[in-house]
Amino acid sequence: MKSTLSILFVYFYFMSFGQTWADDVATIVYNKCAQCHHTGGAGGFPLTTYSETNVLASIIQGAVSADEMPPWPPNNNFQQYSHNRALSATEKTTILDWIAGGTPEGNPANTPPPPVFQTGAILGAGDLEVQIPMYMSKATASEDDYVCFALPSNLGDDRVIKSIEVVPGNPEIVHHCLVYIDANSNGSATDTIGGDCQGPSSPTAKLVGGFTPGSTPTVLPSVAPLKIGYPMAANSQIYLGMHFPSGSYGEYDDTKVIFHFYPIGETGIRELTTDILLDNWTFSLPPEQITPVSDIYPSSGGLLTDYSLVNIFPHMHLIGKSMKVYGIKPNFDTLKLMDLPEWDFEWQDFYYYKNMQKAEVGTVLHADAVYDNTSGNPNNPNTPPITVGAGLNTADEMLVVFMSYLPYLPGDENYNMDSLLNLSTATLLEQQFGASQFSLYPNPFHEGINIYSNNVSVGDKVSVYIYDTQGKLVKPLMKGQTLTNNELLIEWDGKNEVNKPASPGLYFLSINVNGVMTQHRVIKQ
Repeated sequence: MKSTLSILFVYFYFMSFGQTWADDVATIVYNKCAQCHHTGGAGGFPLTTYSETNVLASIIQGAVSADEMPPWPPNNNFQQYSHNRALSATEKTTILDWIAGGTPEGNPANTPPPPVFQTGAILGAGDLEVQIPMYMSKATASEDDYVCFALPSNLGDDRVIKSIEVVPGNPEIVHHCLVYIDANSNGSATDTIGGDCQGPSSPTAKLVGGFTPGSTPTVLPSVAPLKIGYPMAANSQIYLGMHFPSGSYGEYDDTKVIFHFYPIGETGIRELTTDILLDNWTFSLPPEQITPVSDIYPSSGGLLTDYSLVNIFPHMHLIGKSMKVYGIKPNFDTLKLMDLPEWDFEWQDFYYYKNMQKAEVGTVLHADAVYDNTSGNPNNPNTPPITVGAGLNTADEMLVVFMSYLPYLPGDENYNMDSLLNLSTATLLEQQFGASQFSLYPNPFHEGINIYSNNVSVGDKVSVYIYDTQGKLVKPLMKGQTLTNNELLIEWDGKNEVNKPASPGLYFLSINVNGVMTQHRVIKQ
């Protein structure tokens, strides 16, 4: 009996840790980690092959166990956002069980093709490009470097922006870049001296976009039924707030920003506004205390009109602990906007709602933040802690919430923002299809696309996967199948893994033939 139980125990033990890189883990890492961790990416090291990932298994185990990676601060049970990076409970368990089981590779032929990460500009040349002068990071081993660049647009006419793409010159050291537009051509000055520039000094400068590791270009819905844009006046100043992390001293960067405009005279564009709606500049944080700080908007009464909220960008500094942003409607229902249970200064972003949120007349917006100015806070810049007030320097503190919004129109809350953003991305892309081993037709396509090759052989092992522009798997079309003839013809019907139509937009076809990877760009209209 003991022998039987021992055998069963061993059997179930190994069955419970039966995950392999090829069959189980690679897809998760591709979807949730590789956006930053690919060659030339901001993650500092790639995680796109078994050998790259296996050698770092112990580091991955610690980061995943502690929910430190992949970074996704928002509470997904509070509100839903586009481009969610968080691991599901099943994904987390799969990775940890794989590591506990000895990180087996499995059959390499079963490894799915990796996602495609395009270097340089994803959306093409655009209509206006500005670039910072070559800059050497002054960040030391313990201090980050925050610098700002004031750049002339030299724009001859008033235009409306539909897309902003930040292209880091050195992706491995650009932690973030915030993009501001100021109608005042001399609004702010370049500041690269003190290493603590937090943004423009001009009150007329408006935040319109940015870059953080893993982010994609700011693409606004730009095709019917929803066209949104930022106005950009002639001769506007473009102001870039750059953050280079500790340890990057001596590295060089020449980040550029590419703007895409609507055609002059385009009609039906709804003007998007991004403003600081919630902020508090009067608080004081005593040492060795955890202190709540809050703000409301409007300061009295409620909103005077209905608005559609498109995205949110909360901001604190190093001793921020948590923040919750919400609205109280006239009927006292709660409008859930953002919950950050554990603030992380290193990971900030514009969070786009999956559906625009309606803030109706009479709603009062709230931001409730908590600050940990104690010795127990490892991020506290002061040892021992001192009284900290509101200010622009990193060692000061802030409570600021940017929101992008539109005057509300009926039906705004029903738009599928993922679909609209995908479709808008596709309209920006130039067609660049060179000769390859595979023929793709029709491309762009509506209902289905054929994938054909007569450059294959009997016995070839083939995998064909579809990824979106975020590097996330849409659908595997073939998984390690062995060919029985000398040509291949398969069709993608434009649907995802759950048999629902994929949103119109750009997709990457990633193909593995006997370990040789090729990638192809396709557009679903």
